[in-house]
Amino acid sequence: MTPQNPAQMTAPLPNGLASVAQEIARACREARRDPASVTLIAVSKTFDADVIRPTIEAGQRVFGENRVQEAKAKWPGLMSAYPGIALHLIGSLQSNKAKEAVALFDAIHSVDRPSICEALAKEITSQKRAPELFVQLNTGEEPQKAGVAPGEADAFIAACRDKYGLRISGLMCIPPVDDPPAPHFALTAAIAARNGLKNLSMGMSADFTIAIQLGATHVRVGSAIFGHR
Repeated sequence: MTPQNPAQMTAPLPNGLASVAQEIARACREARRDPASVTLIAVSKTFDADVIRPTIEAGQRVFGENRVQEAKAKWPGLMSAYPGIALHLIGSLQSNKAKEAVALFDAIHSVDRPSICEALAKEITSQKRAPELFVQLNTGEEPQKAGVAPGEADAFIAACRDKYGLRISGLMCIPPVDDPPAPHFALTAAIAARNGLKNLSMGMSADFTIAIQLGATHVRVGSAIFGHR
C-alpha cells in the first residue's frame, strides 16, 4: 500500500488537513524521519460523503472507519468516483462482520481475540483477499476497552501466525484518556520490535506528533481534520 504523506497531497488543502500535514512534517523533521514513513489515516467515522469529499479532492486517499455497516453505506460510491482510496477499519470487529470487513477494508486494526482470528483466516482464504492486519493492544489494561494485554501480546501474535496463518503487519494502541500517551506508545513499539513487526498504528488528533516521535507509522486523525462530531 502506498503511504499517504503530506508531499503527495495537492493544493488547496482544507484547513484541517493542511494543519495536520504541516504538523506531521514538523514532527518527522524533529524525529529525523522521512515524512513518507508516516501514513495519515483520516478518520471519517460519522461524517457523510459530502463532508469527506473535499478531503479526497485535496489528495487524501487513506481513511478510517469504526463500523463495518457505516462504511458499507457510504464508501462504495466514493471509492468508485475516486480511484486509489484505501479504507482502514479502526474500530472493534465482530466475528459475524468478518466477511464484509475482508471484502471492503484494506487494513483491519482491531485483531484482538481468537474468534476474530478464526473468522478472518476463514474469509481471507475464501475471498483470496488479505487486508493488512494489526493486533490491537490494551496497553492500559482497561476492562472496558478491547485489545490484548501487553503481557499476553507475544503469545497472541505467535498464535495469529502459527495457529491461524495470519500475516500480522503491526500493532495498534489507544492509550487511556487520562494517562500521558508516551509510555503507552513506547511499550507498543517495544512489543512490536521484539516480534519483528514494523508497523505501529498509534496517535490520534491530540497526540499524533508524540506518536511519530516514538515510531508511529500510521496516525489516526479525525477531529483535527474534520472538526468535532
